[in-house]
Amino acid sequence: MIKRPQKLKPNAEMNVVPYIDVMLVLLVIFMVTAPMLTQGIKIDLPKVDADVMPASQQQRIVTLSIQANGQYYWNIGSEVNTEKVTDQAIDLSSMQQKLTPMINNDQSLQFYVRADQNADYQLVAQAIAVLQKSGVTNLGLITEEPQS
Repeated sequence: MIKRPQKLKPNAEMNVVPYIDVMLVLLVIFMVTAPMLTQGIKIDLPKVDADVMPASQQQRIVTLSIQANGQYYWNIGSEVNTEKVTDQAIDLSSMQQKLTPMINNDQSLQFYVRADQNADYQLVAQAIAVLQKSGVTNLGLITEEPQS
């Protein structure tokens, strides 16, 4: 008796094991790279020993950041936030054009200025002068604590 070879029928099932492996590798890659993608503005603040300024929870706070190259960034919120960027300006005149209408609409804004330690003092002084001319009455400077 001779056995005839059986015809193999096509398998209609999809093998998903390789796809699961690929997805797990991609998940690990995204988990490792996601913390590295945080956005922010690199500013080296001067280190001084200063007291913390109290802030009202109902007051809107504008955190103005000045980079060493003379660019201005700011964030508007209910607390001092140096990571988010609401708007930016390349130079002093465009900063004034963007901030003056906002200051005129809300005189109770609290401004905090943070400048890179390598930024020219002139950039900081000019920014404070522009804010003062625009009607800002509440202004603070942000520094970092010195490392002991």
